[in-house]
Amino acid sequence: MIWKTFITTFGLIFLAELGDKTQLATMLMATQSKDLWSVFLGAALALVFSAFLGVLLGATLTRHIPTHYLQGGAGIAFILIGILLICGKF
Repeated sequence: MIWKTFITTFGLIFLAELGDKTQLATMLMATQSKDLWSVFLGAALALVFSAFLGVLLGATLTRHIPTHYLQGGAGIAFILIGILLICGKF
């Protein structure tokens, strides 16, 4: 395991997930459930599966599309989403 990659990925994802709609949905589920372990395990497995799909998709795409195109496309997508959010269209 490459610890630098692990720590960077953990930190980035942890900070990105704080206060997002996934965390808010999980908190709402916890307020309505008497079995907090089921909420925790369900949310944790959903995040693990989502990350797994992201890794598989990223690995597959980089076999067919150069990385700099993917990074540029992701950057443009984030900028467009930001503009749409600011304008209240998204």
